[in-house]
Amino acid sequence: MKHALFAALALLVAATGALAYKQGDLERLLRTRSCAGCDLRGANLPGARLGGADLRGADLGGANLSGADLRRANLKGANLAWADLAGADLRDADLGGAVLAWAGLRRANLQRANLKGADLAWADLAGADLTGTNLAEANLKRADLEGANLAGANLRGTTLEPPAAAGPFPDTARAAPGTGGGGIVGRL
Repeated sequence: MKHALFAALALLVAATGALAYKQGDLERLLRTRSCAGCDLRGANLPGARLGGADLRGADLGGANLSGADLRRANLKGANLAWADLAGADLRDADLGGAVLAWAGLRRANLQRANLKGADLAWADLAGADLTGTNLAEANLKRADLEGANLAGANLRGTTLEPPAAAGPFPDTARAAPGTGGGGIVGRL
């Protein structure tokens, strides 16, 4: 019993330490809106105004960016795995090659965003606006797209594997799920 408790406590300490951002990196981001390659794991930035920020290759894993303004932000190649981006404004943002696995993007605005080659496996995109978004070659395996607007989205080469696929889906989405657009399993 004592060993199990110690092991659980050690895991908890290790897990929380793994999401510790560098204070200097956070201060630099807030001061300059430029922090390419920064360590911002687990940073608490709900509602932050980071429009146009340069966060190329930054590690934002587990960060809280709910409701943040990230319009036109450069997040190319950034790690946003497990990040909370619910309700965030990511219009026209560049997320090409970014890792957003398990990210919470519920009701996020991703209009015209570039997500080419991004990893969105298991991401929560329910109710998200993906109008005109470039999702070419993105990984959307098991992503929750319920109620998401995919009108005009580029899905060429995208990997989709929803829990319950229901028929063909066009290379370029024209309808949100639940509106007759169908679902897909495999690559487009």
